[in-house]
Amino acid sequence: MLRALATLIATLALGAAWAADSPPPKDPDKKELEATRAAIAQEDWAHARELARAALERAPLSADAHNLYAYSLRRGPNPPMDLVFRHYNEALRLDPRHLGAHEYLAEAYLMTGNLAKAREHLALLERLCGACEERAKLARAVAVAERQQATK
Repeated sequence: MLRALATLIATLALGAAWAADSPPPKDPDKKELEATRAAIAQEDWAHARELARAALERAPLSADAHNLYAYSLRRGPNPPMDLVFRHYNEALRLDPRHLGAHEYLAEAYLMTGNLAKAREHLALLERLCGACEERAKLARAVAVAERQQATK
């Protein structure tokens, strides 16, 4: 009996050690991200944040989850810009070619009045994707910000 118990404990400890050594998952469940995008489409920022945060807990190495979480924070009321910037930058650390994170980080910079940083990300998008949708949308937003700045 004691030997069986000792074997069971050793097996559980070994399994826990293997689990602790394995990296966290990189990709959250696709349904989780689809649900987050659906909440964003409905402009249900609180629900989108909850879903994206849950995706991040399960897959902290997911650039998409960081990007969606930051987006849901930024678009909601009273955005905590420190968290917004932290999660967009983490998305880009994990995937430097993440087009959405570049676009949305630049939009966050525009929200805080940092036109120069927004232009930097616009230039990065031009190099990464040329005439992609993310670059086109950001170019329009930067042009609006430039016109607003010129009239001040």
